[in-house]
Amino acid sequence: MTDAISPVCDIQKYFASARFTQSAAKLAQCPLDKGLETAFAGRSNAGKSSAINRLTGQKKLARTSKTPGRTQLINFFMLKDHQRLVDLPGYGYAKVAISKKLEWQKHLEQYLEKRTSLTGLVLVMDVRHPLQPYDTIMLDWVKQYDLRCHILLTKADKLKRGAAKQALMTVEQAVKSQPKTSVQLFSATKGNGVEAARQVLFDWLH
Repeated sequence: MTDAISPVCDIQKYFASARFTQSAAKLAQCPLDKGLETAFAGRSNAGKSSAINRLTGQKKLARTSKTPGRTQLINFFMLKDHQRLVDLPGYGYAKVAISKKLEWQKHLEQYLEKRTSLTGLVLVMDVRHPLQPYDTIMLDWVKQYDLRCHILLTKADKLKRGAAKQALMTVEQAVKSQPKTSVQLFSATKGNGVEAARQVLFDWLH
């Protein structure tokens, strides 16, 4: 197990090495199920791609778009030694047919259930609108499949400190029955919480 107090600069370089490798529409198209990977999930406008870009220090690694729901594939980013970050399809505001949304949901659940290299899930929520129906579905799946989960309450810079802290406490209270789930505030714009989030991911991937 890697020492939990690894130097910040080494962890920063580790995530800066991330490179896009491939996309997959379903489980069968994913890379070989070996090594370790951590996946990011979140509603379409929660700031998931921006969080990935900030954590890796690369502005264009994960696609960001003003059109919610643009990311419709599972995207894999290689770090090193078969360690990966995975960007899962965003949901919520995607203007597609219900049948398409249900298909995405089926493939996502298959990934969470069967992907043995998955070390944990980073669930991205807008701090101003946490615990939306999609978020609770993801938390139910996390519990069902006994996965570790780290919640990033993004866009924390959009709230005053007291309001952000209250939102954090609300989410912590909501997941207190899930011991493998942790929560933190995060801002891709200001960099708040970046080092803490990197440390969690680094520990999971080692």
